[in-house]
Amino acid sequence: MATGEDEPKNCVVCGDRATGYHFHALTCEGCKGFFRRTVSKSTGPTCPFAGSCEVSKAQRRHCPACRLQKCLDAGMRKDMILSAEALALRRVKQAQRRAQQARMQLSKEQEELIRTLLGAHTRHVGTMFEQFVHFRPPAYLFIRHQPSPALAPVLPLLMHFADINTFMVQQIIKFSKELPLFRSLPMEDQISLLKGAAVEICHIALNSTFCPQTRNFLCGPLRYTMEDGTHVGFQVEFLELVFRFHGTLRQLQLQEPEYVLLAAMALFSPAPCLTDRPGVTQREEIDQLQEEVALTLQSYIKGQQPKPRNRFLYAKLLGLLVELRSINDGYGYQIQRIQGLPAMMPLLQEICS
Repeated sequence: MATGEDEPKNCVVCGDRATGYHFHALTCEGCKGFFRRTVSKSTGPTCPFAGSCEVSKAQRRHCPACRLQKCLDAGMRKDMILSAEALALRRVKQAQRRAQQARMQLSKEQEELIRTLLGAHTRHVGTMFEQFVHFRPPAYLFIRHQPSPALAPVLPLLMHFADINTFMVQQIIKFSKELPLFRSLPMEDQISLLKGAAVEICHIALNSTFCPQTRNFLCGPLRYTMEDGTHVGFQVEFLELVFRFHGTLRQLQLQEPEYVLLAAMALFSPAPCLTDRPGVTQREEIDQLQEEVALTLQSYIKGQQPKPRNRFLYAKLLGLLVELRSINDGYGYQIQRIQGLPAMMPLLQEICS
């Protein structure tokens, strides 16, 4: 059974079907237009029948004066009518807004790209941090562990670090292999792009676990701090760069589609950085793939995010990609200088070579 709220509303002037509130009263389109036209005239209409004419859907054209008076009695306000210039300006702005919204809509190809990225991310990346607990973590890494880690042995932590980093790179490889855009490239190009971007994509994915308040990475039941990085052997200056990057990226409050599109941009590498991929053969094709991803990210940000958040978001992400490249370069140098670490993670040794 339909409720009263489901029933159509009637115009308070003539009883026709109302289309909304116009000039402060619930009216039909006919009375809305009549009121605007009549009030805008220099002289008002007069009633030849002492103001007693019926105003209904069938008779509303019979006496303009009585119809106007009924509009005023129903609450329609003259002061809410825009001038011709103001009305024209509003229509221009509405047209511009509609055109802008049309440009912001994702194409079917862009929607499919996002679905593909999200599917691969869910299967291989989204839950990988919860699996760190299976790689022999030292007891003090558990969030609920109370004793201080100050005297924790370095070797178990080093082995755990090597294991989880190797695991992350393996998952990133699986993620990339599920992308048709990536598989369309020659094998040597796939290898070159992965060697250049695997560490960067790891950091983009890891950012979802970063807690800005505590500056910790919360991975399932485990917690990783900057002090853990120094225990492994990373230099404080490098760790500060890493933690500052994660704090800045986390403050942008990215949605999952934005994270995966950013990862795809890192994978296909912005054009200025293609010189850093020495084994790449299909440079123009890769640059085109990166452009497709970049345009999709721009469209998603403009179409999905409320202002003012999206105002400079895309530009900020491009800047963070450049910063991430510096982290990538520094990471290779760091693991080479930590005694015993390269031997524990031959896959990353190959990635960073």
